[in-house]
Amino acid sequence: MSQPQRITVLGATGSIGLSTLDVVARHPDRYQAFALSGFSRLSELEALCLRHRPEFAVVPDADSARHLQGGLLAAGLQTRVLVGEEGLCEIAAHPQVDAVMAAIVGAAGLKPTLAAVEAGKRVLLANKEALVMSGALFMQAVRKSGAVLLPIDSEHNAIFQCLPRDYSRGLAPVGVRRILLTASGGPFREMPLEQLPDVSPEQACAHPNWSMGRKISVDSASMMNKGLELIEACWLFDARPTQVEVVIHPQSVIHSLVDYVDGSVLAQLGNPDMRTPIAHALAWPERIDSGVSPLDLFAVARLDFQAPDEGRFPCLRLARQAAEEGGSAPAMLNAANEVAVAAFLDRRIRFTEIASIIDEVLNREAASAVETLDSVLQADARARAAAQQWLVRQGR
Repeated sequence: MSQPQRITVLGATGSIGLSTLDVVARHPDRYQAFALSGFSRLSELEALCLRHRPEFAVVPDADSARHLQGGLLAAGLQTRVLVGEEGLCEIAAHPQVDAVMAAIVGAAGLKPTLAAVEAGKRVLLANKEALVMSGALFMQAVRKSGAVLLPIDSEHNAIFQCLPRDYSRGLAPVGVRRILLTASGGPFREMPLEQLPDVSPEQACAHPNWSMGRKISVDSASMMNKGLELIEACWLFDARPTQVEVVIHPQSVIHSLVDYVDGSVLAQLGNPDMRTPIAHALAWPERIDSGVSPLDLFAVARLDFQAPDEGRFPCLRLARQAAEEGGSAPAMLNAANEVAVAAFLDRRIRFTEIASIIDEVLNREAASAVETLDSVLQADARARAAAQQWLVRQGR
């Protein structure tokens, strides 16, 4: 019997990380957790280490490392605890690792995800910001290293499943007319527009279909999440922004569709559970049990679709503009959004001001060419500073 594949989970305590470990635990003959990382939920990370017994764990600072290392040693575990971004890059590129689940939210996931790619790993990409920020550099690194890049976002995983194997030649040569990227519309899809300025973080985080972290939940409510996914889809599938159309589908049963020039439209359906795309990517090109219940079409009964209202969701419009502009614009879009969402979650700004901050940053900071990782990080820093300046000017 071959040895189980060794898996690094970057962001093990988040919803994607926990779902990954659930699938891993269902197949102990095929997979084992080699390394886990966590940022703020350190007691949960310790519990995961006690259950999965990884070789390595990574925490953000030295004090957290001492605390976790002491607890694990007291329990008889020899897990080595590493610190910070350097530790994340080490467990992502470790020579004994077979696959890396890249599930750290936001720009913080860029460097370790890129380290996994440069090491030629099988990379299960749940960190969309890595591609949004550094798409050309990231995909160049994939080609150079021979890494296997498999999308985990349910929409991109659905597109991947609906495309032919040779889509890397581009969409037109394989007969694809467009990609239809589905979106639930979030909790505010039908809320009267005059009520949106006064919605609370709790309302924004109450997603009707998916269980996600707070930041991603707010992005879903503003549809910035879909905007970031549009940019990610362009890089993953070598598509132009005009070839990606967003479709609101409230039931979240069809995860995305691919429209072919002969009139065929292929869709991937399933219950809204992230274990499905995770299991698909872990086992690809095989299939394994994910623990997800079979889809009951009779219970679903109906599937609805509508075009997104960019007046209601200006973040989607801003993301498309950044995708079309290219260069550092997507990185600045992402950075400004991260600052704005954090301010909203801290109750310093209104929900509708998230888009206002992003719009001002993109208008004030000119996009530039992205030729190195440093240039990406510089654009990210400029946008964050500009977003913070907006908050200061408004007394927030």
